[in-house]
Amino acid sequence: MNIRIGLADDHQLFLKSLSLLIGSLPGCQVTLEALNGQECLDKMRLLPEPPDILLLDVNMPVMDGLQTVATITANYPTLRTVALSMKSDDKTIISMIRAGCCAYLLKDIHPDELERAIFQIHEKGYYNGDAANVNYRRLLQYEKEEAMASLTEKEKTFLRLVCTDLTYKQIAAEMFLSERTIDGYRENLFKKFNVQSRVGLALEAIRRNLVTL
Repeated sequence: MNIRIGLADDHQLFLKSLSLLIGSLPGCQVTLEALNGQECLDKMRLLPEPPDILLLDVNMPVMDGLQTVATITANYPTLRTVALSMKSDDKTIISMIRAGCCAYLLKDIHPDELERAIFQIHEKGYYNGDAANVNYRRLLQYEKEEAMASLTEKEKTFLRLVCTDLTYKQIAAEMFLSERTIDGYRENLFKKFNVQSRVGLALEAIRRNLVTL
């Protein structure tokens, strides 16, 4: 197995350190390093083959992560993009996922988790960090019941709105419901999907084709 990895980050020290770390992982090879999205795209055109996975920062000069992911998704549909950032707000994360990222990782991620994420993305096409935090027995039970689980129309509407940059308060207004009712939908769906965050819920909704971007 040889996983080609591309990296784009405007902080050179972080970029070089990350390149050394990923290059030390079994079966991984860093084939592209860039300081911004435009440089990433320019270098990618010169490669005989594009990377399998591209890890990129959200905030970069010249061309930021959001623009870069959107361009790559349109031109390199098989390339899996992963946001790697210090930003952890819902709006940024959901925006990157909607643009085409298959995962959103924070820069303080442990190297072991980063390794797991890379191999899962290469194997399955996505990575949801929430999945690693759920009880294994609950996960097995969920898999058994998944085919029988059904969502109400209100839950489907809520899922669709969760995958936007609306706040929970704005979602409540959009659905003409109280914030307490919206909190109930959120908690119920967290349990159904075995996730612990809005990002995890959005990723699972998109992965299961319950929401169309």
